[in-house]
Parts: sequence; C-alpha cells; structure tokens
Amino acid sequence: MGKISVIISVVKEDIKDLPRALSSIKKFASEIVIIDMTGSEEIVDVVKKYNAKRFKHKLVAYVEIVRNFGISKTSGKWVLVVDPDEEIPHELSEKLVSISCGNSAFDYYRLPRKNIIFGKWIKHSRWWPDYNIRFFKKDSVSWNEEIHSVPSTEGEGCDLEPFERNAIVHYHYKTIEQYIHRMNRYTSAQSRGLVKNGYKFDWKDLIKKPSAEFISRFFQSEAYKDGIHGFALAFLQAFSEFVVYLKIWQNSEFSEIDMNIEKFIKVTKEVESELNYWRADALIKKKGGLGQRIKRKFKLP
Repeated sequence: MGKISVIISVVKEDIKDLPRALSSIKKFASEIVIIDMTGSEEIVDVVKKYNAKRFKHKLVAYVEIVRNFGISKTSGKWVLVVDPDEEIPHELSEKLVSISCGNSAFDYYRLPRKNIIFGKWIKHSRWWPDYNIRFFKKDSVSWNEEIHSVPSTEGEGCDLEPFERNAIVHYHYKTIEQYIHRMNRYTSAQSRGLVKNGYKFDWKDLIKKPSAEFISRFFQSEAYKDGIHGFALAFLQAFSEFVVYLKIWQNSEFSEIDMNIEKFIKVTKEVESELNYWRADALIKKKGGLGQRIKRKFKLP
C-alpha cells in the first residue's frame, strides 16, 4: 500500500464529528495527523484510539491558515486533507490507495464533494460537484491565508470524475443556528480580506452583491431544483454577502453616507430587470428549452 498521510484540523465544535471521519480513514491511512485547535483535552482519547499524531495550534478563524502547518507534520509521499465533518467512502478510499501505489502522472487531484445540508444531498446551486484539491503529493500543494482560497500548486493536476463513488461525503450545515454561527466568523474574515485588498465601501453593493449571489445560485445554478432546501440556501448565501458588506461599513465606524433616492431606485430597477430575465429563463427551460426561446425572441405562436 502507498503511504498516505491524512490531515484533519479540529476546533472544539468538531469533536463530536471526529470519530466518524477517523473511522472512514483508519483502514488505509498510514499516518493520521490531527491539528488540535480545541484548546481542551477532550479529544485525547479519540486520538489515542486511532493512533493519530496530535499537534496543538492556536485557534484561527478558518482552516486554510493551518493547512501548511499540517502538511509540514506529515511523512507520507501522498497527503489527503479531510475535515472533521467529512468521511471517505470505501470506493473513494480504494481509488486513492490505487493512485498512491501506482506511478501517477499527476501531482494533485481535485475531489468532488457530496454536501449534505439540512439533511439533504444538495445537487445544484454550485454545491455539486464542489471540487476541492484534497489529495496530492507532498510539497506540490500549499495554501495561502485567504478564506476559501484555492491553493497554489506545482505540477499536473487531475479531476476525479463527478460521480458519487468518487466523492467525499461532507455533512455540512446541520442547523440554521450552525450556519449563522459559521457565517459570522466567515463574513468577518471576508470583509477584512476585501478591505486589505483595497476595496472601498459603496452602499450600492449592499443591494447588488446579495442580489447577484441569490440570482447566481437560485436561477443560474438551478437551486430551485433542490426545492425549499435550494431556496433557503440561496437566500442564506445572499444574506451572507449582505453581512460581508455591512461589516465593511462597520469597519469605517458606520460613517454617515447619503443614500440618494434616485440612485437607490435606479439600482433596484437594475436588480429587478436582472431578476425578471432569470425568472423568464427558468420558465422557458421548464416549458421546452431552445424552441421556446426562439419563439419568445421572434414572438412566434
């Protein structure tokens, strides 16, 4: 068997999920590296049970910050990154072992993720296949410290086909409370990142950014096909965008800004026009696709 080191970064709220993740990797991982940010000793027994290596790290706002630290603690030729709320199904584990044992022409792999949110596999709204670089030869991948950033890579990469058998299972948001708790942490990091990169607050973005996020997810990415789950998630993601830009305003100590009513109406009309287009597009798709588009364009019966 090829040597695969698995990295799992853990905060206190993740402890209850950790045994499931560890159970899914114990048969094929030659080394398990736990990055412990819990600030407690609660996970000691779990770590011992799975013969894992534990390295303490201060708590950070998001996991990308500690991934390079985790990689530095591994000894295997191949590295697999797993989150505590994920598990590696048997078919995927066999695929990864096969890659590690062979002479792969690729240095890193993007793996699809099957996101279970509010108890349902979400197949639209950009939640599937949700590719992430998670399996790679050591020293071929490194992360920067931006939230939800795509890591830097060296060499050639490959996407595993977007089939369920190739997917990491991600038991994502279980409750609305959990979503809002994480949203508060993520939006703080996102707003700081935008300011750091030179963004200047514009009140119009409080309307444009959330609206674009909702339209992108609900209509363009067909979240409506996931029913009320899709609608709820598209709306929550839009609200998250709203909070990001509110926090940027907060960063300016809630500076007084004149909201010209004519400009406000103009922006909302632009959003309404965009919304109308995508509503019509969704109905056309439902009623017959391209043929209906042509009839609509040329006003045919």
